[in-house]
Amino acid sequence: MTESRDKPVKANIFAAGAVLWRGAAENAPYDAEVALVHRPRYDDWSFPKGKLDAGETAVVAAVREIEEETGFRAALGRSLGKVVYPVPGHRKLKRVDYWAARTVDGQFTPNDEVDELRWVTPGDAFDLLSYPMDRSVLRRFRRVPLDTTTALIVRHAKAGSRKKYKGDDRYRPLDASGRAQAAALVPQLTAFGGDRVVSADRTRCTATVEPFASRHGLEVSLEPSLSEEEYRADPDRGRKRALEIASGPGTPVICSQGKVIPPLLEWWAERDGLVLPPARNRKASMWVLSLRGDRLVAADHIDSPLPTGRPTVDDESI
Repeated sequence: MTESRDKPVKANIFAAGAVLWRGAAENAPYDAEVALVHRPRYDDWSFPKGKLDAGETAVVAAVREIEEETGFRAALGRSLGKVVYPVPGHRKLKRVDYWAARTVDGQFTPNDEVDELRWVTPGDAFDLLSYPMDRSVLRRFRRVPLDTTTALIVRHAKAGSRKKYKGDDRYRPLDASGRAQAAALVPQLTAFGGDRVVSADRTRCTATVEPFASRHGLEVSLEPSLSEEEYRADPDRGRKRALEIASGPGTPVICSQGKVIPPLLEWWAERDGLVLPPARNRKASMWVLSLRGDRLVAADHIDSPLPTGRPTVDDESI
């Protein structure tokens, strides 16, 4: 079995799952319980997970599999990396991407894949889990406290060439690829529980998050300080507003531009002593930030909301 958080690995089968957690009733979320599922086909205890469907991203697959196996809707949080392991008897490698996931609502009902769910403390989970790789995921889960909030920062989707656009660049619209990216962001942002939308006052930014806002009946609030021009003129103001928005109520979705997001995140991470993962800052990419107040305690980058075109495998025994 091979484990990796950063290095690319060659896998044949792709899956996603989560450490699903809930706060104990009297002292949430400091005393947490995690969900372990029992699969009668294998007589094992593990975290909910499953293979990606055709045209599906790992993020979307994770929340779908959680609900299918446990009956609970969940909001993803920080990444827990991935595990890669050989599939016995198939000469294939399977990669599973994991997230921490907070329960939103739902109820467990035994189903074809899972006949029992147990809520246990993380300590008890170590003893009950059937596989060492799941225990390594649980160790990652325990490294960052659960009393954090999430903020999502999105770079606007593709909007054609700045040089070729004849009108006022503030109003340059998304192109066809950008509209596809904006549509693909809807389930991605939903998976992390986004419930507020703030955007730089540029058409390509607002158009990137409007499909998500429309799907959930949210308004897009404009924040001029997070446009490239305003940020360049007064970065302190942009930083202050970003901190205020990110540490406010709920899970904000913030859409900005390519010359704002990298320097903002670099400043933020340096201030709070965090090392950011590598990121190419592509159009429609997003950062998932875990915060305590306005302090950054974890940051994960998702390069694209579009599926990668990985091959699908129909054999349910894999």
